[in-house]
Amino acid sequence: MEPENGEQAPLRAEVLRYGAHPSQRIEVGGPERRADGRPAPVAVLLHGGFWRDIRAADLMDPLGADLAAAGWRVWNTEYRRTGSDGGGWPQTLDDVRAALALLAERLPAEGSADRPDRVVAVGHSAGGHLALLAAPGSPLTSVVCLAPVTDLADAHRRGLGEGAVADFLGSELGGAELRAASPVAQVPFGLPQLVLHGDRDQRVPLQQSLAYTEAARAAGDPVELRVLDGVDHFAVIDPASPAWAQARAWMDASPQA
Repeated sequence: MEPENGEQAPLRAEVLRYGAHPSQRIEVGGPERRADGRPAPVAVLLHGGFWRDIRAADLMDPLGADLAAAGWRVWNTEYRRTGSDGGGWPQTLDDVRAALALLAERLPAEGSADRPDRVVAVGHSAGGHLALLAAPGSPLTSVVCLAPVTDLADAHRRGLGEGAVADFLGSELGGAELRAASPVAQVPFGLPQLVLHGDRDQRVPLQQSLAYTEAARAAGDPVELRVLDGVDHFAVIDPASPAWAQARAWMDASPQA
């Protein structure tokens, strides 16, 4: 099932590059300042698609347009993916870290009145996986995970994404690699997180978010889990859905690291 995102115009603005590969790019749009003159909060969008090149950053355009209209500065981030795009482990994660490093370079210094008070990553599915792993050492103040992939060993056993984990990790499918690439085994990440997951998700089982939240809280991370009744994998990225409204409300009042 594909997302039903209506007819919102895609977010198109300045294109930044954090590397020479065509996929190492970010589309930046939305206001730089709020109506009251304060710097706009920043949303870093990371799309899903099980790390494969059949999906691209435009999957998040409707959310980007919604956030920009609400006063957010949006960084819709592309990265190298598996297939013919040169992605995989760890280069896909390296790309997200490089994109966040570019954002850190462009932000005003800590303590400056011109620095945004919130820099929130919004990751869907595999994008949630990347957001969590890239968070430490980044300028992110919190993370919103929409139906995230958090346990690659479990995902590999279940065959999620028609064998997506094997494509992503390649020959690196030993226990150590699966742990290194799994957020559930890498907690704590040291910043507030919202996890939204529908109980009708047919692509990433809700059990992953239940187990991740338990592990993250035990490790000391402040994680809020919201289980969405009757919601599937794609409703969480539909800006007209109640699921996304919950994410937006949390972002607008999001706690800081």
